[in-house]
Amino acid sequence: MKFMNVFRTVVVAGLMTTAGFALAPALRADVVQQILVKINGEIFTKTDLEQRQIAALRQMGQEDRANTSDAQLRRMLDEATPQLIVSIVDEVLVVQRGHELGYRMADEQFQSILDNIKKENKIESDAQFQAALKQENMTLAELRKSLERQMIMTRVQQNEVFGKIAVSEDEARQYYDAHQSEFTSPQTITLREIFINIPNGTAATVADDTAAREKAAGIRARAVAGESFEKLAADLSDSPSRANAGLVGPLSLSDLSDDLRKLVEPMKAGDITEVLHGARGYQILKVEAKSVAETRPFAQAREDISNRVFTTKRQGEFQKYLEKLRADAIIEWKSPELKKAFDQGVLQAQTAPGAATR
Repeated sequence: MKFMNVFRTVVVAGLMTTAGFALAPALRADVVQQILVKINGEIFTKTDLEQRQIAALRQMGQEDRANTSDAQLRRMLDEATPQLIVSIVDEVLVVQRGHELGYRMADEQFQSILDNIKKENKIESDAQFQAALKQENMTLAELRKSLERQMIMTRVQQNEVFGKIAVSEDEARQYYDAHQSEFTSPQTITLREIFINIPNGTAATVADDTAAREKAAGIRARAVAGESFEKLAADLSDSPSRANAGLVGPLSLSDLSDDLRKLVEPMKAGDITEVLHGARGYQILKVEAKSVAETRPFAQAREDISNRVFTTKRQGEFQKYLEKLRADAIIEWKSPELKKAFDQGVLQAQTAPGAATR
């Protein structure tokens, strides 16, 4: 991960710039900031929201203010803000829960992360690192705060939710029975081909076509008589596959054209087709090998099944956890518009495709 991406991923509040998006008049340092919501006593201000909105616009690729109208920006913000507010509230609640559990980022852990960032981005001095921080308009303390919040959220999710999810034998068996195709390897076929090109292309004469057909028929007769198909392909084929003695595949039978599949499906290894006429020439195929479709037994697939069921359950269980945190929290909305946006975002999450049923 490049240096810029590291900061744009882990730092949200640090992305505010003076140039770019004129969402609201700048606040003077001596003016009390407008509080929009209190979450268990922790305040979230208008400036905080503007910073998050700018970060969201950047993630949507709207960093070029000159090429985006005010109406377009406002429409994009109206669409993004409901989910943004929900994520803000959820983040605060999860971090607060992490603090209750005593999660903190140790100095040694923070230093290790910094060392990794410097190593990955080939930053060799503290001066270079400070310059990079300045370019991203943040301080080392702000970076640490953001990294610590990320760490706390990950630990809460793992210890409070994901670590408690179990996949029962019945759940695993039900998934296996309903998704057997996921554990079935397709039937495959490996072929060798000899292709004889009709000379002169679209200008080919009847004589050209006849000569190519007769040449192909003669080669087939030699192969059927016992000559090495591989050597004939390497010596006489006009196809690029001659470099591999005509080897093609393995191919999934389901990927073949209907006509070719019908032709080769009943054939056995070693069988040779008749001479086949195509748009550019004549082809002879030999079945080199075939495999049958095989379904992994449940016992062998059990670990994969658990991973897939866990992934499905994880989103739903974490959503339930967030809903409980919200229900137990004291959330004081100071802005009716923001409360409306929050309610809209919650509804969107509940009705989105793939949302967990309750």
